[in-house]
Amino acid sequence: MAGTKAGGQKAAATNKAKHGTDFYAKIGRKGGQNGRTGGFAANPELARIAGAKGGRISRRRKTTTENQ
Repeated sequence: MAGTKAGGQKAAATNKAKHGTDFYAKIGRKGGQNGRTGGFAANPELARIAGAKGGRISRRRKTTTENQ
């Protein structure tokens, strides 16, 4: 039955029988290859610059619009 632990195990067994015992390893490998991580985790200087920009923006005065 779908949505139960037993159903999930049965589906996993079916997938492994159809596609090989390393079916889930292949899927995980593809996901790992497609990952393009980086950004702030890889570049602290970039994070510092972005944080400074956000800090400057958040400390600005509120703009007012005048009705003309």
